[in-house]
Amino acid sequence: MRFVDECIVRVEAGRGGNGCAAFRREKFVPFGGPSGGDGGNGGNVVFVADEGLGTLLDLQHVRVIRAADGEPGRGRDCYGKAGSHERVRVPPGTIVIDHETGEQVAELLTHGQEAVVARGGRGGRGNKHFATAVDRAPRRAEPGEPGEHRVLRLELKVLADIGLLGFPNVGKSTFITAVSRARPKVADYPFTTLEPHLGVVKLDDWIGAAPGDACVVADIPGLVPGASEGAGLGIRFLKHLERTRVLLHLITLDPAEEREPFADYQIVRRELENFDPGLAARPEVIALSKADLPEVRDAYEPLRERFRAEGKELYLVSAATRDGIAPIIERLTTLLREQRQLDDASRSPSTSSQPEKSSS
Repeated sequence: MRFVDECIVRVEAGRGGNGCAAFRREKFVPFGGPSGGDGGNGGNVVFVADEGLGTLLDLQHVRVIRAADGEPGRGRDCYGKAGSHERVRVPPGTIVIDHETGEQVAELLTHGQEAVVARGGRGGRGNKHFATAVDRAPRRAEPGEPGEHRVLRLELKVLADIGLLGFPNVGKSTFITAVSRARPKVADYPFTTLEPHLGVVKLDDWIGAAPGDACVVADIPGLVPGASEGAGLGIRFLKHLERTRVLLHLITLDPAEEREPFADYQIVRRELENFDPGLAARPEVIALSKADLPEVRDAYEPLRERFRAEGKELYLVSAATRDGIAPIIERLTTLLREQRQLDDASRSPSTSSQPEKSSS
């Protein structure tokens, strides 16, 4: 299945049904009075987050999403049936933006969360609502109101605990394959990964954790200089890191490209800061990958000292042989717990802001 993380759709809510102008016509009731019923309300267009979806592919070629109109009112005080709502499934992590104004309409993060993105029009009132002492036989009724019409841009940002980042061909896909059941394409050439992949890491497989404890890792396609300005589709890739709590930055030797690991790290850090300073400020773990290669092991100690001079710890890992994975998972788990505690503290109401009761 192809990964689609952006699309534009037009949504049209249902129109309200017209009110009815009618009168009672019964034997022995010569002046029955007005009996026109109200029109039914138009249906809403509702987006629903469904964890069974992981892409916006189903909506990519949909031109219009339309809800049903309300039925008109009828005589004998019969009200029109309301139009049925049009419920559209989207993957969790979807942001809904008004394409014309740029205003964010909704953000769907959890399974089952719903958002009305276009409201149906109200049904018109029948003529019985307009009867007065002066006009006991009104012949007018209200038309139904039109439903909302708008063009929406949908953006999907993957939901993950840990974001993998680094230059192309540093071993990100091999790493996520080693620690989870995700199976992205792995090959010995740059830009093997062209779309984000999610993998669930069972923590008790690597460290002393309770059975069932797990975290989600996102494998982001490789970044290149200028990614924050769109080079190599960088903006589309970087946005998938915005909802991750911790970053795992992989670097390695790549003599064929004549790149230097420390310089690669600095380049990617600059791209993060240019794209979103808040993203660059998130806790990170740095690891030198492909430790099964002799030249990488030889370069580790000098690089480690260089990173220590900058106040950063450098890990050594080989996803191919599984060496060095456990210490990285343990460190990532510690940082995740700290970030979750901070998030919980920020969401809980502050007791210090409540005014103290005055003693009499």
